[in-house]
Amino acid sequence: MSGDRFINLLILIPVLLLSMMAHELAHGWVAYRMGDPTAKNRGRLSVNPLKHLDPLGTAMFVITYLFSGFVFGWAKPIPVSPYYFRNRQRGMAIVGAAGPITNFVIAIIFIVILNWIKPDSDGRLFELFFLVFQINIVLGLFNLIPIPPLDGSRVVGAFLPRGAYEKWVAVDRYGMLVVLVFIVIFQSQFFRLMSWIMLGLAEVFLTNYTFI
Repeated sequence: MSGDRFINLLILIPVLLLSMMAHELAHGWVAYRMGDPTAKNRGRLSVNPLKHLDPLGTAMFVITYLFSGFVFGWAKPIPVSPYYFRNRQRGMAIVGAAGPITNFVIAIIFIVILNWIKPDSDGRLFELFFLVFQINIVLGLFNLIPIPPLDGSRVVGAFLPRGAYEKWVAVDRYGMLVVLVFIVIFQSQFFRLMSWIMLGLAEVFLTNYTFI
């Protein structure tokens, strides 16, 4: 590993942990505001990013960064009990959407600030801000894949009939395996789509840079 790549990895890890923490805290906070104390009772409404770390999901971020130049992965799911919600399906959809929305908001804030302060595109500050943007866009988009237990499946679940919903959430136990197979099979298409979305957003917001 080159020196620059190692330094970038050292920058990636805290950015990743903080971004995943924000994602999971959004789930837990929204669930708590809707009457579910589960995450709070289990100590997951915490600003300690290690409490939200999933070893495999974090390893996937590092591995894909080192070997593909791109990043994706996931955090430890925050515990939510839908039985506290008046409408279980709608409640889970709102909680599910909170995580990706938080990541998108963080991404937009950082890229707007980046365009405003206009650091040298070859400098570390630009790399840091753009990395925050990239990781949060990837986290948000990845979690919106409509495969249980990802957040996108919760949003889809809000529109399913009750019987179909019960079968849909039963897929949770096998969901991450399905997601990994999906990523492996459609790896090039997945990375191409992510790159296209990211570059498109960069072109929209980085108006002070012409190299994107």
